[in-house]
Amino acid sequence: MKRIAIGLTAAAALAVGAAVAQQPAPPIGYLGPAKWPDAAKILPPAPATGSPREGIDQATYREMRKLQGSPRWALAQNDVPTAVPKMLENFSCAMGAQLTPQNAPRLAALLSRVGLDSGQQVASVKDVFKRKRPYLIEDGPICVDKTKALADSPDYPSGHVTWGWVVGLILTELAPDRATPILVRGRAFGESRAVCGVHSWSAVEAGRTNGAALFATLHGDAKFRADLEAARAEVEAVRKSAAYAPASCAAEAQVTAKTPW
Repeated sequence: MKRIAIGLTAAAALAVGAAVAQQPAPPIGYLGPAKWPDAAKILPPAPATGSPREGIDQATYREMRKLQGSPRWALAQNDVPTAVPKMLENFSCAMGAQLTPQNAPRLAALLSRVGLDSGQQVASVKDVFKRKRPYLIEDGPICVDKTKALADSPDYPSGHVTWGWVVGLILTELAPDRATPILVRGRAFGESRAVCGVHSWSAVEAGRTNGAALFATLHGDAKFRADLEAARAEVEAVRKSAAYAPASCAAEAQVTAKTPW
């Protein structure tokens, strides 16, 4: 009986080991902390309290409050979610193709990995500057709920802007003939954070610089370059299948054509 019990225990252990082995590995970025560009050294310091730069930031913040209820405000609310499926949807008009994780799985997987690098790198930089968000300096309406989690996440640089600009640069490389509308949408995606009132003008500008630095660094990674080329083929196939130009794209283009300030 003892031998049987030991045998069962060993079998159970093997079963558990096999189950663990079959579980997918945790997602990882392409770079990791050791290879991230050091944005705390690349970016100018966050605006100091009472400085002229802070004055410009807060004046822009006050001006953007006037957009509450407008189509531009609605776009800012649309641009709050940052999950990969939503990002593909956001850039579909600019791409002239309706991209989804289903018809562009390699692109979706690539963006998921880049998103990990982007989010973690920005968090580490924000922790250096610890700049308050503009609505915490001067109260006013914002386009999202004023949660503790939002307040506890510093303003500078903007993670949304970094992420949106990196996505725009990646898509521009995959569809260079659509560079202008893609980068216009990427700019507008970042500006939505200032329209929303959750980021300062300085944080938006810093986010674009940070996004460009991260994108350039990603190009030094062989796996990123290989995945980018794999994504290129499927994006080209989607673009050939059917043009994407619903009426909503014309409305979006009208709203994003000019900077809100």
